[in-house]
Amino acid sequence: MLALIPPATLFLFLAPVLVGLAGTLLPAFGYLPAIGATGFSLAPWRSLFDWPGFGSALRLTLSVGVLASLLSLAGAVALVATLSGTRWFARFQTALTPLLASPHAAIALGLAFLIAPSGWIVRLISPELTGWTRPPGDLVTIRDPHGLALVAGLLTKEIPYLAIALTAALGQVPAQRLIACARAMGYSRNTAWLKLVLPRLWPQIRLPFYAVVAYSLSVVDQALVLGPGNPPPLAVLAARWFSDYDLAQYLPAAAAGMLQLGLVVTGLLLCRCVEFALAKTGRHWLERGRRSGMGEWLLPLAAAPTAAVLAAGLLALLALALWSFAASWPFSAALPRSWTLAAWMSASGRLQSSLEATCLIACAATLIALILCLGCLEQESRRARKPGNGVLWLLYLPLLVPQIAFLFGLQVALVRLRLDGTLVAVIWAHLVFVLPYVFLSLADPWRALDPRYARGAASLGASPARILFTVKLPILLRPILVAGAVGVAVSIGQYLATVFAGAGRIATIATEALTLASGADRATIGVLGFAQSVVPLLCYSLALTLPRLIFANRRGLA
Repeated sequence: MLALIPPATLFLFLAPVLVGLAGTLLPAFGYLPAIGATGFSLAPWRSLFDWPGFGSALRLTLSVGVLASLLSLAGAVALVATLSGTRWFARFQTALTPLLASPHAAIALGLAFLIAPSGWIVRLISPELTGWTRPPGDLVTIRDPHGLALVAGLLTKEIPYLAIALTAALGQVPAQRLIACARAMGYSRNTAWLKLVLPRLWPQIRLPFYAVVAYSLSVVDQALVLGPGNPPPLAVLAARWFSDYDLAQYLPAAAAGMLQLGLVVTGLLLCRCVEFALAKTGRHWLERGRRSGMGEWLLPLAAAPTAAVLAAGLLALLALALWSFAASWPFSAALPRSWTLAAWMSASGRLQSSLEATCLIACAATLIALILCLGCLEQESRRARKPGNGVLWLLYLPLLVPQIAFLFGLQVALVRLRLDGTLVAVIWAHLVFVLPYVFLSLADPWRALDPRYARGAASLGASPARILFTVKLPILLRPILVAGAVGVAVSIGQYLATVFAGAGRIATIATEALTLASGADRATIGVLGFAQSVVPLLCYSLALTLPRLIFANRRGLA
């Protein structure tokens, strides 16, 4: 029975991606029987290319994706290199938790409150520094045509993600010994980190960085809040056409989804080519033996603005909370003049229904993912055979393929199976994205478990099932709960998966918050955005607290 879990797992999270890609590829070339298009043609591509804002949408997609990816990597490397090995490093990791737990959409809504012309930053410095007594009408800070606000929103999420990936990789590299040896030979600390530590970390963070590149090139949820609307990025344009009442728009939308896939694949291939080029030039740089260089001043210089971006992300979450409780907050007051629960009371009906659906979907998808991952890891340990890099690439496949490129095709398949708009369909769609994160969070702790525990129990006559339930699972309860919290956080942030699989009939906190994002009721938006951030944080808190309560009388397990 256990041997069936790995192939079943691969089917459950790969089949929707492959079927969805096929279901989007066919309409991209004119085949969509639902509207009577049964022949193959290039008309969808001509319609896409002839759209008046296509060139601007493509340039915006590329500029935002490239800039956000490069700055995220540079910022994460600068912060980890500067703080690792210092007493500030643990505090830095703790400060990243709210940003990691909060969904992309919640961060975007908070940033909009923070950097808007009438936002919190302008209120804090007005009128003393600006002279403004009313919001400036000619200042464009969100939805700017160059997508800089969208880049800022992406940075606040992707820098913490890459920083945590670097931190996890640091645990498998003797970084401090390498730096000490290099410093004994006259190298500065920063130069030693770049020359000796970073090259060893890169193979372990390559796939996380590729996931950042793919997401930055195809982001939708943050782009709906912070990105320009006319023309929007390519992924938003495709999503807009997919939701159009005119079914004929599905054809150019599918072409846009396939083009989005092509952009991501090209971007990842270019990243790989740049890696080879940097490996050659980096080897020459290492052989020259210079004891100092740009790294001496470049890392601290990059760390300062990166820390400012992360601080802005934390302030954005605080801004959501302030707006949700503000009764009166006229411009240019730095803080609300009075407080109220009116917004929470008025939004209670919408919040309750969407919160119930959100928690049900997140818990179901996470529980299924945990069962599948534990089954795969237990089968792996019993066979004493660790999967190769190919399996790791398969795990990252749903994170590397743009959502807009396969979710429409998946919706078509769900319609044929009569599952569209059902909770089962939405849970399955969320599982596609939850399962990779749960497995990646759980795999290293599971593989690091000392095998002598299982051998000792087996020598006392315990069966493999009893060893699993009475030895392994209690010892690994904390990593399991943390992986579950990660899965819940990923599920709560899913927007496109809910919209397509739910056919617009299932409302979650993410869909409700983004539906209201363009409205003027900041208090209600603050309520939904703040709730979307609080639920994952509560799950992380429970994951860290429950083992202490359950195993309070057992040393080491708490």
